Amino acid sequence: MKKASLQRVLFHAKLCQNNARDLLSCVKISSKIDCDRLEGTEVGGGLSESEMSPKPSRLLGEILRFVEKSTGLSSEIASDETVSIQQDIDGKIFQFAVTNISEVLERTDVEGKAFIQVNFTNGYKVLFTDTLVGFKPRETQGLDMGKIPRVVTTPDLLSVLTAIEDGLSSETMNDYEIEVLKRVYSAIIEGGEAAGFKLDFERLWLSRLLATNLKASA
Repeated sequence: MKKASLQRVLFHAKLCQNNARDLLSCVKISSKIDCDRLEGTEVGGGLSESEMSPKPSRLLGEILRFVEKSTGLSSEIASDETVSIQQDIDGKIFQFAVTNISEVLERTDVEGKAFIQVNFTNGYKVLFTDTLVGFKPRETQGLDMGKIPRVVTTPDLLSVLTAIEDGLSSETMNDYEIEVLKRVYSAIIEGGEAAGFKLDFERLWLSRLLATNLKASA
């Protein structure tokens, strides 16, 4: 498969036509990002530098400059020093407190495109690319974390949900395989919320889909 740039940190959940043990090998990521090597973030407008402590203010400035140069991210700072980064691709908003920024690291992908890794005081790390904010999926019981991407993004939720929807109407995918995809979906949801995304609506997607399927099969 052709290598994709870091700015498209997406993984695509594909239905397996093989047995259950091959299911996770069909969940592919288009970028190889090591979550243990991430660092960075940025925002725009709101508080003056004199209203923030020196280090968070400087780090915030690095994030804002990156976001301002990006083609798919925008930023906003609230009066309580909460920073919101919105992704144009799906409208999802990543939020964090200015005081929680620990470190911002500049990176370059294999194609020479810049991105930043942001480390927070609570131990979380995210990647800012030109269009997306990447985060680590939450470890989930019964899911082999070594077989799914180490860094995912919110658009991946739609990819997995589509795979689940197709599986529910497929005669070749069994209940176990669908359950694995549900756990992948949950791992992304929980990882995203822990990092700073609000994904209440995405949680409803799956429950509504499953409810609809149960009614149809009743």
